[in-house]
Amino acid sequence: MFKTDIDKCLAVLKEGGVILYPTDTIWGLGCDATNEAAVEKINQIKGRAADKSFIILLDTDAKIQSYVSEVPEVAYDLIEYAETPMTVIFDNAKNLAKNVMNLDGSVGIRVVRHDFTQQLLQRFRKPIVSTSANISGEPSPKNFDMISEEVKSQVDYIVEHQQDDRTEKNPSTIIKIGAGGQFSFIRK
Repeated sequence: MFKTDIDKCLAVLKEGGVILYPTDTIWGLGCDATNEAAVEKINQIKGRAADKSFIILLDTDAKIQSYVSEVPEVAYDLIEYAETPMTVIFDNAKNLAKNVMNLDGSVGIRVVRHDFTQQLLQRFRKPIVSTSANISGEPSPKNFDMISEEVKSQVDYIVEHQQDDRTEKNPSTIIKIGAGGQFSFIRK
């Protein structure tokens, strides 16, 4: 099932589709973070304003510099020593779909420590959008059973792996890194 799920996700992502998949935090809606049309599909599924930015996932911190103009050294330390999943907001995003980034040019990046998502990212070789699998304004589902049929019916592929995991998970901590490496918590 694991390998089949990854193969099917890769096919959907390469075609500009949307997947419903488990991450190191909650279940997410995902797509190719470099494909504007795919990102727009997620906005439509969520009923979300087009000017809201997204978090992208990477499999290693070595790839951050491919999507951010300048990576403050403190970012690598924060990521390395984080005990729970952490998203870091960086200024001056690059090489991403415009509708992934915030209007100020920033982007949230999380380096995942989750076997399925890491393998998917390694094989896809591009960042994947990760946003909670819910309609905008509704509570984030803490496990697969809490995802609405409305969301499930609109995606191109639903990963089978971990659907039976009833553990209630939480979204990541979010930290914004500013000039000079100063950082502040956006969500704890």
